[in-house]
Amino acid sequence: MDKQIITTLLIMAAVITFAMAFNAVYPAVMRSSDALVSAGRLSSEQLKTEIQIIHAAGELDATGLWRDTNSDGDMDVFIWAKNTGSMTVSAPASCDLFLGPEGSWERIPHQEHAEGRYPYWTYALEGTTRWEPTGTITITVHYPEAIASGRYYAKLVTANGRAAEFLFGM
Repeated sequence: MDKQIITTLLIMAAVITFAMAFNAVYPAVMRSSDALVSAGRLSSEQLKTEIQIIHAAGELDATGLWRDTNSDGDMDVFIWAKNTGSMTVSAPASCDLFLGPEGSWERIPHQEHAEGRYPYWTYALEGTTRWEPTGTITITVHYPEAIASGRYYAKLVTANGRAAEFLFGM
């Protein structure tokens, strides 16, 4: 009879120990599984996102003088970027734009984040309401006065880290 009681108590202790161990380990396994699924989704989004800067130009004529071609009163640099990936680029205003003379570029904030300071950039979608695959956006970088002619570097980075670079002259 003593052996049966001891065996029963040991079985109960084993079941309780197993339940405690399971309750401790299971949430950690689920969190790591969720993290792997999330990392896989982000990786997939990044692989499906691809952009390319296809052209850039400024409002400087061949002699280096500013010509306000769009009559907005600002010196503007225009950058055309194409979505060459298989996924819609959400929130183009969340992209980072770097622009400046070769070797001396700076991050240009979007108009929403510029707090009224120059330079800043805006964008317009070409013929659509979203930056879908094969779609093009025109980025306009606004300066308060004319910038010097020369070679300029532009880099556009999407919110998920995909980037395109372009070197151009004005």
